[in-house]
Parts: sequence; structure tokens; C-alpha cells
Amino acid sequence: MAERARVAILISGRGSNMAALIYAARADDCPFEIALITGDKPDAPGLSLAEAEGVAVQRLDAKSLGKSFWDQLQDALQAADVDVVALAGFMRIIPAAFVEQWAGRMINVHPSLLPKYKGLNTHRDAIAAGDKQAGCSVHLVTAEVDDGPVLGQVPVAILPGDTPETLAERVLIAEHQLYPRVLADFVARETGVEWITAKVGELALALPQASAKTSHGSPGWRVGSESSGKFFAIMFNRHHGEDSVGVLVKCGGQDEMAQLIEAEPDIYFRPAYYGPSDWIGIRLDRRGVDWDHVGGWLERSWGICAPPRLAKLHRVAEEF
Repeated sequence: MAERARVAILISGRGSNMAALIYAARADDCPFEIALITGDKPDAPGLSLAEAEGVAVQRLDAKSLGKSFWDQLQDALQAADVDVVALAGFMRIIPAAFVEQWAGRMINVHPSLLPKYKGLNTHRDAIAAGDKQAGCSVHLVTAEVDDGPVLGQVPVAILPGDTPETLAERVLIAEHQLYPRVLADFVARETGVEWITAKVGELALALPQASAKTSHGSPGWRVGSESSGKFFAIMFNRHHGEDSVGVLVKCGGQDEMAQLIEAEPDIYFRPAYYGPSDWIGIRLDRRGVDWDHVGGWLERSWGICAPPRLAKLHRVAEEF
């Protein structure tokens, strides 16, 4: 199993969705762990529950800290080495600058079937509109409130005689089922072979005269013409009994390969079949992959394999 993603949960109240995520994380096959619970109210009841469950808690007070609250929250998240932020009843408008720091890594659960009924009073509005269903959604957080891409939803029937309170009780049960499942899928995607391959392909195909082609059954990318092109990147999916998922790229030789693997064995590996030909592996099924670093290696490998004239033209263009 890949290393678990570290999740911080932000709350403002009792933290029932927080509790659902804490207990879900205790399953042996859960791809995330709860690294920190915090929020904007130091006396939020959910924080005491989290402490009782042995989860790290930081009690911040948005009222007393003022504008510096967001800086201190960011410091707390970084100190906890957090990968993903999960909002669970965090009742505060988040500044766009803070959202940008966590773009693509912050999710929220909302008690409606988005894009319907953003903001507050969702159950009252659904009943007043005569809807047959309400529900809940988990979505990526963007600068606009409740407007990010939806990652998952569960519909909940509106019964005759429902009040906002009775409907809210059933929707909350749905939230407790939906949130852990969607969060697990969300954090696991970046260690999945399909997602990794798509990401590598996006970077590889951005290079001049690059094209996709399989190599011994594995996705690969070549530079040059159809007849004389050379592979500069090949996907590696636990081949030859190894436990690595990553990309193979050309390096500067056996000495450089040995030095890189010795210095950072969690990132680099020597593929048994390709290694003697100066292909080094970069492991990508791990936390905190630096995709700019991977892109740099792809470009370097492309330069080694590209026709000399094309490589020279690319270097000249990069200088400008």
C-alpha cells in the first residue's frame, strides 16, 4: 500500500463529519490519515472529541487573531506536513489567496445537490422549491463559495411533512457516508497508475516533436520522426518483481544513477532491465511528488534523445 496522504480537517462546531473521517481513517486500507484538526473557534466541541481520539489539535481563534489567522492556519498546516485540507462544517469565508495556496488540494462537503442551493439554508430552500430530492455534495474548493468541481453526490428524498430540521438529519447521515469515500478516492488518485500516466503524458507531449507510443506494452513517449524517433520516457508499473510505479528517463550514466539513488532512494530507483542502458526510474506513487522536478527530468531526457539539431533549436528558444 502506498504511503497515506496526510489530511487536515477544519471545523467550526461539533465536527460530526470530522468524526466520520477520523473513524474511516482507522481502516487498514484507508489511503489517508488525519494529521491535524483545527479551525476558527478554539472552543469548538469537535476539537475536544478529536483530542479524546488521539488526533493532533491546534486551537486557533479567528476573532482574536484577526487577519493573521490565515497566516497562522497556513503555518499550522505546513508544520503538520499536510497534503489535503478537508472542510467539515468550517463556517468562514476563505480568502482567495489562501484558497490559491491549496488549489486542487482542498475539498468541502455541502448539504445540497450542487449547483443547487449554494450557501446557507439549503434544506429550507429545497423544501420551498417543491423539490423531491435534496442531498449532499463533496467538491473542490475554489475562490467562489460552493462553486468548485463536484467530486461526488448522494441524493436524499424529501418526505411529505419534512421540515428543514428533519431533512437535515437524513442529509447528515448521507454526508457521513459520502465524505470518507470521496476523500479516499480523491487522495488515492495521485498514486494510481492511470492518473500518473496521464500526468506524465501531459508533460511529455508538451515537448517539441514528442509523440506517444508503447514500449514493450508500456506507455512511452518518443521524440523525432515516426521512423527514427527515440524513446525519452517510459512508464514503469512494478515490472520485473519491483515495487515501484514511475517513469523511466535517460540519465548521464551509471555513476550519476548510483549517486542519485544513494542520495534519494525514496525517489530514484534502478530498473533491472533498463538500468544497464542508463535509464533511471523516478518513483511517482508517493506523497508530495514535485511535478516540476519530473518535468525537468523529462526535458533533460528529451534533450539526450532528440536529434542534435532539434535539441539545439530548443535550447536556443529556451534562452529567449
